[in-house]
Amino acid sequence: MMHTEPRQSVFRPAFENVVPVVDDGPMAPLHLADNTNLFGAAAAVLEAIRESSAADATQYPPSSGPLLREALAAYLHVQPNEVVLGTGGDGVIDCAFRAFCEPGETIAFPDPTFVMARYFAATNSLRPLPVPVRSDATTDIEALSSADAAAVYVCAPNNPTGLQPREAELRFVLERANGFVMIDEAYAEFAGATLTREIAQHGRAIIVRTFSKALGLAGLRIGYAVGEASLMPEIEKARGPFAVSNVALRAATAVLTKGLSWVQQCVAASLAARAELTALLHERGFGPFASSANFLLVPVQDAKAVVRALAARGIAVRPFTGLTNIGDAVRITVGPSEAMKRVADALKQVAG
Repeated sequence: MMHTEPRQSVFRPAFENVVPVVDDGPMAPLHLADNTNLFGAAAAVLEAIRESSAADATQYPPSSGPLLREALAAYLHVQPNEVVLGTGGDGVIDCAFRAFCEPGETIAFPDPTFVMARYFAATNSLRPLPVPVRSDATTDIEALSSADAAAVYVCAPNNPTGLQPREAELRFVLERANGFVMIDEAYAEFAGATLTREIAQHGRAIIVRTFSKALGLAGLRIGYAVGEASLMPEIEKARGPFAVSNVALRAATAVLTKGLSWVQQCVAASLAARAELTALLHERGFGPFASSANFLLVPVQDAKAVVRALAARGIAVRPFTGLTNIGDAVRITVGPSEAMKRVADALKQVAG
């Protein structure tokens, strides 16, 4: 009988330098760190959750979520077979990298951008190629497009800056990039811009979106991708079955079919709150970036110290240290007016 030597270790070498993403920042009564919807949940969503049955807990959900995909197709003006579901936008990013990129290939992305792009590149054994943002913090589309990379990731609007690439720039990436292109539109409802219909006909690109932001379902963990129909089964292969729970499917379908007027009201309220907070911060001597999302990035001298000081005042925001061409900054989710006045005053006290 042939004997094989035991492996030296059960650990995967590619994971050696991967640092788990753990949200261990300070908790506070006023939580402005996650870019979620701070205006509550749609009545239709709460009703759908209340109407959930024992079977929703004891039985597996439909693997592809056909009813929700139909609702999404109507919402996005695409076909149901051009949509695939996943466990939050994060889960879709992970599955798409696994589906379309071979281990060892290179993925180009702006620096800084959504931290999970680099994270899932690492967990899927891809080589990261960060492309520094320009001196004004805008995404360097030409450098991304010309990068020698198997895949390009673009966040539009970008997180954490909130800056939105121009539509012509995004089309430039689609035309010039050598391989797979992923456009992350997590904040598209706030930006009022999307390329979903165009991407659905492209063949080498997908758009990633989420229910966690404008649609108010961050706690239910549901996201989706839009792309040419032949690409969607590949993401499903990487994802596996039963990725989205019965309750999440119910709630997400409800917000799309019965709650869109509520979503529109929340988006309008977020844009008004963003304008209000921008003005308040400028009045107090700060220079936030001109965001197209539901948050503002505010440069500060010492982000960690500012976050600790705000936490002591009952306010949680997200710290960023040493961002390329930006330096230290804090990211603040926009929300109800009284919260915006409070955080602006507190920021002035601790960092003004």
